[in-house]
Amino acid sequence: MDLSGRVAIVTGAGAGLGRAHARLLAKRGAKLVVNDMSCAADAVVEEIIADGGEAMGAIGSVADEAAVQAMVAGAMARWGRVDILVNNAGILRDKSFAKMDLDDFRLVLDVHLTGSAICSKAVWDIMRRQNYGRIVMTTSSSGLYGNFGQANYSAAKMGLVGLMNTLAIEGAKHDIRVNCIAPTAATQMLAGLLPPEQLGLLQPDKVSPGVLALVGEGAPSKMILAAGAGSFEVNHVTLTQGVHVGGGDDAAEQLLERWSELVDRTGEVLPPECFAQSRLELAKAGLAAAEGPLGATAAHARTPPAELQLPPKASHAV
Repeated sequence: MDLSGRVAIVTGAGAGLGRAHARLLAKRGAKLVVNDMSCAADAVVEEIIADGGEAMGAIGSVADEAAVQAMVAGAMARWGRVDILVNNAGILRDKSFAKMDLDDFRLVLDVHLTGSAICSKAVWDIMRRQNYGRIVMTTSSSGLYGNFGQANYSAAKMGLVGLMNTLAIEGAKHDIRVNCIAPTAATQMLAGLLPPEQLGLLQPDKVSPGVLALVGEGAPSKMILAAGAGSFEVNHVTLTQGVHVGGGDDAAEQLLERWSELVDRTGEVLPPECFAQSRLELAKAGLAAAEGPLGATAAHARTPPAELQLPPKASHAV
């Protein structure tokens, strides 16, 4: 993969995953804006230049709109375009929900979720004008599946999946492809949580090839790519065929009686957008056709097109 001529911004790139992402993109020819909260960004810039690449530093918080605007303006002034944004910056404020201060809840959402939105918004019109853009959000298995003591982090990381889903839809006509990476890596966030032999396999640079795959010419869109220890998986948010119980007084009892049918994953689908759920529900309620975005025949809603169906033996999220 050759990224020559492309300009990339990587946030939180002073160390760990962000540094690994920035260095790999630079090695593949991209010009890099290295963002971090500290002067560690400058050290990474020097590493990239020493390797023969081009880079500039941008010190500031992704939650600071003015700092983000200045970062993007600096990239435009120097190179005239922004092609790639990797939203990697993040912090932790771990505590059980019972002990968690709501200020720490808001802070984590501000950096991970709102910060990613601020950075994405700052490059969005540029990418639309170019008719080209690649954005990567950094989600987490903590958000996808939950983790004790990380209610704030989990909420932010799952929020990024929702942000990805909508931006991928809105950006499609301008060839803006938006994806998520769900990394497992030996960074400061995992310090003290895993034994040395496991941490030794979870090097950040083993995640970065996944990011490279998500920012190239042939990148997918709306993918949640999990990565760690040189292994890669894909996560899916799917919809079962479910049941129809109507609106009678005993609807809840019927639902419980048919629970095994409700959770049966045979024929589950991967919806392309939110109205797929509504079309399926209306079809099961007996509506043959509807106008507007919910419009679909009952047969179409009950039997999704091939692109919505999961391949055989891929019915479980990984």
